Amino acid sequence: MKKQLIGGIVAAAILIPTAAFAAPPLIEMVTRKPMTTEQVKVDKVGKATLEKLYSAFPETKSFEIIDASNAQGDVLNPAGSSGLSQMKVNQTSIILQEKRGTGKKITLHTNGISGEIEHVDQENWEPKEKPLITLTDREIKAKVDHLIDKMYGNVKAYEFAMEQMENSNQQKTLMLNYSIKGSESPFYQVMVHDNAINLTRVGGEPAPSHIKVEGLFTRDGKPDYTYDSILNDDKLFSLLKISPTELKEELAKGKSVADIAASKNISKQQVYEVIANTQVEKQMEAEQNGVVPNNNRSKEQMLKDIEPKLLPVIERKNETPQKK
Repeated sequence: MKKQLIGGIVAAAILIPTAAFAAPPLIEMVTRKPMTTEQVKVDKVGKATLEKLYSAFPETKSFEIIDASNAQGDVLNPAGSSGLSQMKVNQTSIILQEKRGTGKKITLHTNGISGEIEHVDQENWEPKEKPLITLTDREIKAKVDHLIDKMYGNVKAYEFAMEQMENSNQQKTLMLNYSIKGSESPFYQVMVHDNAINLTRVGGEPAPSHIKVEGLFTRDGKPDYTYDSILNDDKLFSLLKISPTELKEELAKGKSVADIAASKNISKQQVYEVIANTQVEKQMEAEQNGVVPNNNRSKEQMLKDIEPKLLPVIERKNETPQKK
């Protein structure tokens, strides 16, 4: 069935509209500051965004930065429990365009706190005489798959659904949803129209960006990202001298992290100290960046407070060993 497309093609996808989008703003108290090309290239987030783009699509190294800006402030979130809630926003936006040729353009919106590229627009990458929307559904999916795989990797890990949207101007618009297997909510949502791909990481139930292996433990047959987020810790892997995949295999046998550590003459306390320090450092960074309220606690107090939450993680065992 077709679904009505409300509020424009990307209105719901763009958190902070720029001049490039005709979407109704959801922002209060946000300041958007223009950035020069030189500022983008030395800015930590801007530089990392460009490096990611250049690695994914080397041809864009010759593109010109035609617009860039950074927006910071508070956004009204209509999904709040009281109808509206506020959250802090820090977003860097960069638009690049091919200097000659077909006028290929790519726009990236990056979360200035997490460093994640949350939205990518790819325009005019197909010849004008045969724009993207005129291709077959299979060809369009291949183009979108390529964009996701290049920018984020492992597109095969997601389930896929495509549907045609209804537009007031009757122009053909396709919506493609990529969901983590077993999840009802999309991780990537993509709109294809005219000669453009609008790709947004909408979340759903995504694995946090640092997770290297999902499903160390599961809940209702799905990866438990609370445990995954804690145990996907490079310092823990180093302490145990184990890879993420090997850790998952050992846990699948019904062992706990504490059991695995003990088999290597590593104490449960050593394991706790490693993951506790990582979690507390993340909390402190989030407080410093204004992502969460600052509770003005010392690191020592935070380590003490987190102990009851982390010990069950170290001691948990899979009740039913997972099949390989």
